[in-house]
Formats: sequence, C-alpha cells, structure tokens
Amino acid sequence: MIYLNGEFMPIEQARIPVLDRGFIFGDGVYEVIPVYSRHPFRLAEHLRRLQQSLNGIKLVNPHDDPTWTRLIRRLVELNEPDDQSLYMHITRGPAKRDHAFPALVTPTVFLMSNPLTTPPQQQVNDGVRAITAVDNRWLRCDIKAIALLPNVLLRQEAVEAGCVETVLLRDGFMTEGAASNIFVVRDGVLLAPPKNHLMLPGITYDVVLELAQASGIRHEIREIPEDELRSAQEVWLTSSTKEVLAISRLDGAPVGTGKPGPVFARMYALYQDYKNQVMRSG
Repeated sequence: MIYLNGEFMPIEQARIPVLDRGFIFGDGVYEVIPVYSRHPFRLAEHLRRLQQSLNGIKLVNPHDDPTWTRLIRRLVELNEPDDQSLYMHITRGPAKRDHAFPALVTPTVFLMSNPLTTPPQQQVNDGVRAITAVDNRWLRCDIKAIALLPNVLLRQEAVEAGCVETVLLRDGFMTEGAASNIFVVRDGVLLAPPKNHLMLPGITYDVVLELAQASGIRHEIREIPEDELRSAQEVWLTSSTKEVLAISRLDGAPVGTGKPGPVFARMYALYQDYKNQVMRSG
C-alpha cells in the first residue's frame, strides 16, 4: 500500500501525470525513514530535514508535522513488515513544461514502504569494500533532491567494482559517500567532515556524534584530507538503512588491519543499544 495525493491505494493503482515536474525536471525532494517494530526512527529529525530540503528548492511544505506524522503512521499500519523503509517523495507537481516555476501548481505527494533490510551480520563482522571517486555532483548536496543521477553513476562505479560504496573526494578532501556519510578514525579519534553544502546532513551522522559525545569517544568535526582518509585506522559509512558499517578495504587496500576496528565495535554496540531504547519508548 502507498499514499498518493490524498489517497491510500495499492501501488499498482498509482498514477501521476507525465508532465509532473518531478518526472520532467527532477524538481522535487525526498526523505527515507527507517521504521523499527513499527516505530519511525527519529521522525522529528527526518521531518526537519525534509523541511530544509523543501526550503532549498523554494517549495512550500504541503503538510504540517502532525499531518505528516499521521500519514506516516497510517502507512506503516497498512503494510506488513514490522521493520520498514519509508520513502517520502514531494515534487512541485504537474504543469506545462517550462523551467521557471509555474504560478499555480499543486505538489505531488507520494509515500511508499518497503521491507527494511539492514546489513547482514557478516558485513558487520568483516566490513565492506569501497572505492573512491571524484565528487562531480552539484554544489547543493545538502538538499535531498530526487535528481540523483550523479549519485547513481557514482554508486554504479562501486557496484561494477564489486564494492558496497563510493567514497567521494573534492579538491583534496573527503565529502561523503554516494549514498552515505563517511567517518574516519585516526589515532583513536573519530573524525567527521563538517556539515555544509557539499554533503547531506545525515540523521545517522547526528546519532553517531551524539553517542560519541555521550560515551566519551574522542571526536572532531573538521575537513578530512585525502591522505588522512587513506592512512586511517578505521573508515565507516553511515545511513538510515546501512546504520553504521565499517569499510575494511578502500580501493583494494586494507583499512587498518583489514577488519572492523575497536572504535567501530564500540560505536556499533552503542548504536544498537540506542536504537532499541528508542523503539521501546515508542
């Protein structure tokens, strides 16, 4: 079951006009919310980021937070798995093809749910492989825009190399992954790139830094040069669906010992404990 423009329906019945600006121009934004035991995870933070993305493309939010919350919880109820990945998709709506914003248009609002698939335990235990590539995306990566072709192409490079992710480099510094945020551990210190227009402000990124602060893990938020990435003892990727995952090989070379390191092991346990506490509290 999905939600489209005011109605819940089977996905096979969903239709949008071919002149929808999301289809024609990629003129829209999206959000992905993990749902554990039928509880949306960090919903307020996801809705706040959605608002920031809508602000970034100058699109009025079609709903207030209580309405979004009601729609999201109803969609979760209508779908079978207890753990779900909920996708929110808002476009500027259907209008005559013209680059300029239409004067009068009704946004298209689409929500769907898929079973949530988190990394298998083997990936947690062994880590995953990644490659690096030049970050050739636009300069507003802080907007969670549906126009994801550069990310798609960069992620496909990883797939074709038998890897899970592509770590992106711009002007000699690490930015993020094609579909994730990236952390580095050097000399026991957790390093995170600063939030700016060159990276998406990840919800899991925030959780990791909050847990590091609360548990006394030394950490710094600063730009990370490429050489520090390549000589790191640990490299992690984080996202709403991947949670926290260690990268054990980068461009074919081992990261540290070639196995997930001790700081990762501690953070992974902290993250799982935090997630379980949040879900128990509802």
